[in-house]
Amino acid sequence: MKYIINSGVHRRISCPVHIENSDGSLPLSLAADGKQVPVQQDGNTLVFIPLPLETGETAVYSPSTVAVSEGVHLEDNGDRISVTMDGDEFTNYWYKDVPARPYFWPVYAPGGVPVTRAFPMQEIENETQDHPHQRSLYFAYGDVNGVDNWSELPGHGYTIHKSVDELVSGPVFGRFATTSDWTSPAGDKLLTQKASVTFWRGDSACRLMDIELTLTASENDVLFGDTKEGGILSVRAASSMDVERNDGGHIENSFGGIDENEDWGRSAHWCDYSGMVDGHKIGIAVMDHPHSFRYPTYWHVRNYGLMTANPFALAAFTANHPEPKEGSHLLKAGESIRFKYRIVIHTGDAAEADIRQHYLNFVSPPIVTSSEV
Repeated sequence: MKYIINSGVHRRISCPVHIENSDGSLPLSLAADGKQVPVQQDGNTLVFIPLPLETGETAVYSPSTVAVSEGVHLEDNGDRISVTMDGDEFTNYWYKDVPARPYFWPVYAPGGVPVTRAFPMQEIENETQDHPHQRSLYFAYGDVNGVDNWSELPGHGYTIHKSVDELVSGPVFGRFATTSDWTSPAGDKLLTQKASVTFWRGDSACRLMDIELTLTASENDVLFGDTKEGGILSVRAASSMDVERNDGGHIENSFGGIDENEDWGRSAHWCDYSGMVDGHKIGIAVMDHPHSFRYPTYWHVRNYGLMTANPFALAAFTANHPEPKEGSHLLKAGESIRFKYRIVIHTGDAAEADIRQHYLNFVSPPIVTSSEV
């Protein structure tokens, strides 16, 4: 069996692809032009990350008996899920004995450089110490039936981890799935959260995380209120990346908007925060998918280091517009709302990392066909 990939009208870099695996065979690796790439089973498909392809280029991959070592390893340690890539620490998902909700920390860019802030989990010299609820990378929202599941102020709500439902390691990707409850301060259940996070094997330039989040009104109707105090997927960048610092960073969105004045409250397909950390220029991009609610999402992104996808805060974002909007959303009992994101953690800024191309890979991957000839 051979697998033929045509890049089409785009350049393809670090782009996971799926192809139906009808006969159930799983080679040790795939080879093209004498180079091997790992391959992994994912349900009824084979998954691999092809070597880079230029626009209009075609590559043919054949099964190989050469094994590719290392990969993505996940381990449930009882209080967190640890993730390593090729033996190097990538991140931890902390879910037990957390103040308000689970979070990812630390999160490392290629080369072992932290891309998110350590406070309040750890105090580091020259880091800011504002907004202690902005814990590195997390899921939250500030008005759920009037409950604040965003801050850690008195009377805040909670996301309570219930179970780890899937834990996968492999040469191409690792994945975990969890179930959590969103509750009031008194413990009354508001929502059921199902989260699936896939970590793709990275390289020296980038690491990818795909996040699928489903929130279900499992008890009663749930109203997501219109507030800027929240975001379904939120990132607090490392402090040295803050735009407002003299040697600080750079925010850019898919329309070319620069920094908070042009990105805050705007709808965009992706948003990227980059800057210098320990002498390295790195960044983190969050990308919205067409399958997400209110795609493309709006962005609550600040020069002080916060970047969060917030599809509900339309009144806050359009308050000074000639025709302001209202963004609250009623989720009827039994209904679900879904979000799908890709996070690209990269070297360089958005232009140097070609985040635009990464986004096109996410929403419009290349065509892959198979042939027995």
